[in-house]
Amino acid sequence: MFLTVVCLFLLKFVSATLALDARAEEFLTSGDHTSNWAVLVDTSRFWFNYRHVANVLSIYRSVKRLGIPDSQIILMIADDMACNPRNPHPAAVYNNANQQIDVYGDDVEVDYRGYEVTVENFIRVLTGRVPTSTPRSKKLLTDAGSNVLIYLTGHGGDGFLKFQDSEEITNVDLADAIQQMWEKQRYHEMLFIVDTCQAASLYQKFYSPNVLAIGSSLVGEDSLSHHVDPAIGVYIIDRYTYYALEFLERVTLTSNQTLGQFLKVCPKYLCLSTVGYRSDLFQRNPDKVFITDFFGSQKRLEMAAEPIKLPATTPIVESESAPALPKRTLQYADPIPPLDLHSLTL
Repeated sequence: MFLTVVCLFLLKFVSATLALDARAEEFLTSGDHTSNWAVLVDTSRFWFNYRHVANVLSIYRSVKRLGIPDSQIILMIADDMACNPRNPHPAAVYNNANQQIDVYGDDVEVDYRGYEVTVENFIRVLTGRVPTSTPRSKKLLTDAGSNVLIYLTGHGGDGFLKFQDSEEITNVDLADAIQQMWEKQRYHEMLFIVDTCQAASLYQKFYSPNVLAIGSSLVGEDSLSHHVDPAIGVYIIDRYTYYALEFLERVTLTSNQTLGQFLKVCPKYLCLSTVGYRSDLFQRNPDKVFITDFFGSQKRLEMAAEPIKLPATTPIVESESAPALPKRTLQYADPIPPLDLHSLTL
């Protein structure tokens, strides 16, 4: 009887230890990056593309609320909807017909606006090949320890995304730019999200490691808008970003939501398109990656059960052999020497 009790106790103890070790291992393998950055891009102009500006500002608001500062966000907006004369709500952009959230707010910092939003500038930001005169706020100053979130929204097709209705970036351009980032040690892990028609075609050519890519629609599918605001007269947000924002609004700095859950935020009956993703290049299981590893700037800490005693520090003793410096008496010099005036007599 005694041996049975001892065996049961040891079995329970070993099971609990293994469970704690598994939890510790899961904790330690998640969030080993050193900083978080975000590149958020709206590529569309004109009033009827209001929803694309609302899309990117919705994501901007979420990552900023979760701790990524403006100094680590590159925000590119191709048109200024807040100041558009057609806007019935000046200096505001809403992503809901109930006007619950002004995603423009009073502290938005746009780094590239209007005609600055080009394919060339976007690729230069990613690869770090910007002119030396570029201000710090327009540079992506990442390193090998940075987790980078890239979010794109606009009009796209099979293998391309339009910029300003005048040029396109292809899936090959994107793949090569991300590979340059990897070779130059400009990211640790990357989450790439694109909300556009045939979005999955934009990550088909990716070949760089540690990249998880999400597209709002598969090849051959359209990515649709969510609803119209009668006061504004246009669609004000796309379906995928609407449900992604709905998920992110429930996330806090200490939340345990994962990327695996984020991949399921918009099933086909809601999005009316099939959300695609590519995880073969990503080294970790998305179900074990915290959503705040990319959308926030929060390092998770484990509290020690007992105080940690640090070794006593030895005081620094100045060497007696060092020669003492002689003391000098300093005096101010007269800044303007006196002038010798001579009288001239005839």
